Amino acid sequence: MAWSRYQLGLAALMLLTGSINTLAAKWADNFSAAGCGGTEEHGFQHPFLQAVGMFLGEFSCLGVFYLLVWRDRRRPEPSMAPSQPFSSLLFLPPALCDMTGTSIMYVALNMTSASSFQMLRGSVIIFTGLLSVAFLGRRLELSQWLGILVTIVGLVVVGLADLHSSHDQKHKLSEVITGDLLIIMAQVIVAIQMVLEEKFVYKHDVHPLRAVGTEGFFGFIILALLLVPMYYIPAGSFSGNPRRTLEDALDAFCQIGHRPLIALALLGNISSIAFFNFAGISVTKEISATTRMVLDSLRTLVIWAVSLAVGWETFHGLEILGFGVLLAGAALYNGLHRPLLACLPRHVEEAGGAAEREGLLRGESTAINNES
Repeated sequence: MAWSRYQLGLAALMLLTGSINTLAAKWADNFSAAGCGGTEEHGFQHPFLQAVGMFLGEFSCLGVFYLLVWRDRRRPEPSMAPSQPFSSLLFLPPALCDMTGTSIMYVALNMTSASSFQMLRGSVIIFTGLLSVAFLGRRLELSQWLGILVTIVGLVVVGLADLHSSHDQKHKLSEVITGDLLIIMAQVIVAIQMVLEEKFVYKHDVHPLRAVGTEGFFGFIILALLLVPMYYIPAGSFSGNPRRTLEDALDAFCQIGHRPLIALALLGNISSIAFFNFAGISVTKEISATTRMVLDSLRTLVIWAVSLAVGWETFHGLEILGFGVLLAGAALYNGLHRPLLACLPRHVEEAGGAAEREGLLRGESTAINNES
């Protein structure tokens, strides 16, 4: 069945905004500018402030949700079902996981390339699968276990590509290794977030935009408040600001004042998060969750191509191999091999198709917030 123009527009919007999100964050990291008090020019390394901006983008989804509710109520026959009563505090634990995982990933983005950053995020499949078995009682199919195994192989290939490319980049080998490990560590936290959402949030049938917005609200408020103590916590060589503290938000604003293009990059990051979540939810509703997964994988290719085009990284064949292996692992885990098997002669359809869609962590389903 051919897609309508509206569905094509949603798919394009998801692919575009998902790619802009990572590219805008990396663009901001590549800027250098003078800081406060006449400090010399230095790199814009403010991962926690960037994470605050990301949560602001998620928070804006709450406004979109209430706008949709208002528009729906003005119709003669409202189509949006009222949500069940629930406490907003249910979103606090997954929001804390989201806040921690996102902050770690923005730190790691300063240490590695944008394409490797996006590829290594595919490791979330491994941890969601294992945690869903351990804590949600899921039974993974053989193809899903195989997908996890293939994903592990893909991660090794991407890691080897990073080791080879570190000689050509501005990042030292130790930084690249640390960054890659931090990204994988963050995926463990993201997987925990997904388990919490599945166990405590989804049973209340909360609208996805409301869920994203509420988590964004908690993440924005808490992390914005944490910027104050971070201003005084020493971080030594781990820090990228002149004061050598965990985060210096004042230095960030001074750098933005000296290089206004940084503000444009941050704005691109914030707005792309909001549109990406909206487009992703709409793609799942209007087309399928499988399509959403495929588009999410394709944006890795877009990010890699743009990074090559603008000279942020150099071409390495291992990255193509790693991307292909990771894509194969994701396809196996999400059951994309079934349509191919269905085309084979004398194929008997497997039962349990409805059961495969029942949970967040099996196959096609995705987290409330699958972008950070």
